[in-house]
Amino acid sequence: MDMMDVALLSTSMASSQSLSQLGTVVLSKTLDTAREMAAGEVAMLDSMPRAAMETSVNPAVGSNFDVSI
Repeated sequence: MDMMDVALLSTSMASSQSLSQLGTVVLSKTLDTAREMAAGEVAMLDSMPRAAMETSVNPAVGSNFDVSI
């Protein structure tokens, strides 16, 4: 192995490590964003009345009933 091969290997390894660290940081930011969005959706669902949620999903069921005597 001559000096050029060692320098090339060193540069290649440093570049690979930098790209790996960058990928980890980007993944971390993506996960943080997903957690924030999920927390917002849960808060939105918790603030909505249950009856309104059921009617929005299936409006024909449960909103009216017939009584016969």
